[in-house]
Amino acid sequence: MKKMTLKDIDVSGKKVLVRVDFNVPLKDGQVADDTRIRAALPTIEYLINNNAAVILMSHLGRPKGEVKEDLKMDPVAQRLADLLGKEVKKTDDCTGSDTKKEAEKLQPGEILLLENTRFNPEEKKNDPGFAKELASLAEIFVNDAFGAAHRAHASTVGVADYLPAVAGFLMEKEIDVLSKALTAPEHPFVAIIGGAKISDKIGVIENLIDKVDTLIIGGGMANTFLKAKGYDMAESLVEDDKVDLAKELMQKYEENGVNLLLPTDLVVAREMKEGAATQVVAANEVPAGYKALDIGPETAQQYVEAIKDAKTVIWNGPMGVFEIKEFAEGTMKVANAMANCRGKTIIGGGDSVAAVEKAGVTRDIFHISTGGGASLEFLEGKELPGVVALKDKSET
Repeated sequence: MKKMTLKDIDVSGKKVLVRVDFNVPLKDGQVADDTRIRAALPTIEYLINNNAAVILMSHLGRPKGEVKEDLKMDPVAQRLADLLGKEVKKTDDCTGSDTKKEAEKLQPGEILLLENTRFNPEEKKNDPGFAKELASLAEIFVNDAFGAAHRAHASTVGVADYLPAVAGFLMEKEIDVLSKALTAPEHPFVAIIGGAKISDKIGVIENLIDKVDTLIIGGGMANTFLKAKGYDMAESLVEDDKVDLAKELMQKYEENGVNLLLPTDLVVAREMKEGAATQVVAANEVPAGYKALDIGPETAQQYVEAIKDAKTVIWNGPMGVFEIKEFAEGTMKVANAMANCRGKTIIGGGDSVAAVEKAGVTRDIFHISTGGGASLEFLEGKELPGVVALKDKSET
């Protein structure tokens, strides 16, 4: 990795400001899923063990620049304290006089969590004044929030103008794994792209043209490709304004010698709901009044075969409406194929992560990215502002 990381600097006796991604779901005033909190533990524990005073900051939800009682960080502080087995102090704001006092008296080995950064409208504006106030609390900035690295906010980018900025362990791992997958993958390299719309994944599909050996398309976006082949998709979700683009992409993949796999059969129904009556039909025989809501069993088997012997696999986006059991089979088969693959399996995107969790195979995946939007932009080949802001190893 070309950016400086936590191990490139001396943190002993220093106050360290750490941007984490604690944007976790809450239920009844408690953390409902602590995956993102756990992901930050290696960085936090390293800092504690190396005699640093740790000041954590994160956003939570979408308060739109206003204080929202149900989006305060108190439940997060409590859960983090439980996981670490030590006290986590918490402030009522990010930059007020009380927060500055708490930061000043914080001792090595102690932890302070700031209030939700997005309670401040200056956060999303990357306001220099707000960033400077945050930076004034510490001597070093560690960005460990890969999930927010695609946002040019005060707490992800702005503070790096005022403090030495390095990557935390989670950020380092995310960048390393995704970079290697794109620049030096082991072959065969298979990419699985799903989800509802081509428009959400155009950049990824275009960036992978000269990198992958096989591209697998599933989900609602496959319907637009199938329509581009001349199929009548009846009531299926189709982006009519992207049909010509789908034709172009198919042609480019063919010209590059990439094996492009599209559904050959589909699970269809009149309604997208629990208990809906379903049929399995050929991809070019969707009945009038029906919509495609999952890949069919023949397609699923073809996709499983393509994944089985791959050395590198990236998956972003489900194969169907997997939240409904009638349309979940295709996504579940892909999830299990990922788990059984002996190559490096990488999953990015909230829906794909939810799918492997539903399938119960998260432990069998090589890398599950913590950043949905960030991993998508990374796969598109875009530079992430939160990564760009970090110090290069060549800098002194």
